[in-house]
Amino acid sequence: MIPLSDITAAYNRLKDIVVRTPFAQAPLLSKRAGAEVWLKKENLQLTGAYKLRGAYNKIASLGDAERQKGVIAASAGNHAQGVAYSAAIFGIPATIVMPEPTPLLKVQSTQSLGAKVILHGENYDEAYAYATEYAQKHGLVFIHPFADDAVIAGQGTIALEILEEMQDIDYMIVPIGGGGLISGIGSYVRQINPKIRIIGVVAEGAPAMKHSFQSKKPLDSTSVRTIADGIAVRDVSPKNLDIILEVVDDVVSVDDEEIASAILFLLEKQKLVVEGGGAVGVAAIMHHKFHFEEGAKIVTVLSGGNIDVQMLSLIIEKGLIKAHRKMKLIVTLVDRPGALRSLTDILEEVGANIIQIDYDRTSTSLSYGDANVTLALETKGKEHQEAVRRKLEEGKFRFKEEMRV
Repeated sequence: MIPLSDITAAYNRLKDIVVRTPFAQAPLLSKRAGAEVWLKKENLQLTGAYKLRGAYNKIASLGDAERQKGVIAASAGNHAQGVAYSAAIFGIPATIVMPEPTPLLKVQSTQSLGAKVILHGENYDEAYAYATEYAQKHGLVFIHPFADDAVIAGQGTIALEILEEMQDIDYMIVPIGGGGLISGIGSYVRQINPKIRIIGVVAEGAPAMKHSFQSKKPLDSTSVRTIADGIAVRDVSPKNLDIILEVVDDVVSVDDEEIASAILFLLEKQKLVVEGGGAVGVAAIMHHKFHFEEGAKIVTVLSGGNIDVQMLSLIIEKGLIKAHRKMKLIVTLVDRPGALRSLTDILEEVGANIIQIDYDRTSTSLSYGDANVTLALETKGKEHQEAVRRKLEEGKFRFKEEMRV
């Protein structure tokens, strides 16, 4: 594990650079979980994620000659911004290699910090391979996102801040991609309060570290697919696995539906924008992926908030439908004056609010004289939706639903 002295030194280097992010109890999440849940809000960090800590500590620990060569990193986004931000502070050039599917927000945010961005590969590991070759060819210093002692020590400063504010913690829940965050947090926690149980959380679509933890040897995945793009790591670093095996009690997984529900819960109930990789800890708590006693004190790290707006919109849309707060209908009417009015009168009577409507009389699938009305309705729950269906059936309307749950 990383020595305490390294993590303390890292904190002294970066304490005036990074934000000491809020650490607070989440009452609604606590009530839902039946535990006392606390959130470390690294989604509110300067670059929108904890990665700034490790990146700055690494660059700060380089000698002047090394720094002046310039730095390069491979990243799905958050490490990229951390490196770019830190390089700008030191006035040195930064090159970032990002996977081609990286959300536009993260690409633009990295470029806005002055870094040169190269898009290469389908995932982090392909971008990483290209970046290491590029570094050798151009004489740049490679800043690894997780398999580096200085980077890990920087991430460990999160645990230092948490334990300065709260000591009697039962469980520490930490997201895992490459394992740098949990390696740093786990190293500090194990040496300060070894009674705290440390649980890592991976995305089900990127399970390499979970399988490796269970097998106690590196087991890479053949592919990764998850909405938690920030932790979509295919290959396992032996360095991080060794630390994780030493300091972590268990590793669990959450699927994309569970991650999406956590993102929506944090947005609606906690007023926090959190990306998929940052929400996996909350997802594990909400869906009881590990055993904890009633009233247990649980801390989780919201590791980032850089979520693509289109992805967030999709999560909100699907979440409202699953919660029976929105329904989509296609109603077939006889195309004549007053037909649409009769439909809207029924919906008004049952108290369903129309938020979107489209009238189509030209579709080739329609019989002559018919029209399709596509409706998005705001509803008040499952029983309300059943009432809408009953009213339409009583009115002899022909209709079908999209995405009924």
